Amino acid sequence: MLDLPLGGGLAQRVLYASPARPSGVIVMAPGGSGDVGVERDGDLRHDDNFVVRTRSLWVARGYAVLIPDALDHENMRGLRSSPAYGALIDGLVGFARSKVSGPVFLLGTSQGSIAAMNGAAHAHPGQLAGVVLTESVSRMGGSHETVFDADPQDVRVPALVVANRDDACNVAPPEDAPRIAQAMSHSRGVRVMYVSGGTTKSRKACGSLTPHGYYGIETQVVGQIADWMDAHR
Repeated sequence: MLDLPLGGGLAQRVLYASPARPSGVIVMAPGGSGDVGVERDGDLRHDDNFVVRTRSLWVARGYAVLIPDALDHENMRGLRSSPAYGALIDGLVGFARSKVSGPVFLLGTSQGSIAAMNGAAHAHPGQLAGVVLTESVSRMGGSHETVFDADPQDVRVPALVVANRDDACNVAPPEDAPRIAQAMSHSRGVRVMYVSGGTTKSRKACGSLTPHGYYGIETQVVGQIADWMDAHR
């Protein structure tokens, strides 16, 4: 657990996990409200989200992971496409580069894909090796923002758009994946990757423990994404 100073007495709490010799680092953007609940001892109050509960799988593949918590437990819905949040992601990327000499990737899931798109769109040249968007929010819902509000046309790094054909979340339909890819018109290469499967434990289709959150197929999905990252290191 680390508290990164933001100025003005504010700090961004993050969870950092790493193998002994990381080949790269992934800055993760959780979905939902963004509230992971990172405690001072490193325990988590809310660890259902895909990018949070799979952290050990990424470490096993050789990647360090940096997972930010919500700022002061604030609900991050509606804020992730803002310039201020883009600057926050840029700061996290800078910190990640200071921890690991290898490449830095951004990975966002669901609402967090908006943050990842924002960060990739405004990253300084040479800062990022690529961006991964999983089950991206592409239809307007309660947060009143989508990945299309985060300047996808300004993304210039390689991008991977992952969509589960069995995702029933109304704001993240898998058929929108090609449209998200096309919006990143200046990327150095965009790939759409479809997966299938997953089981449902959450009450809502957009919950983390459903096909929307790759529940039950985590190892497969992490493996396929990590293969793409390995090829773009």
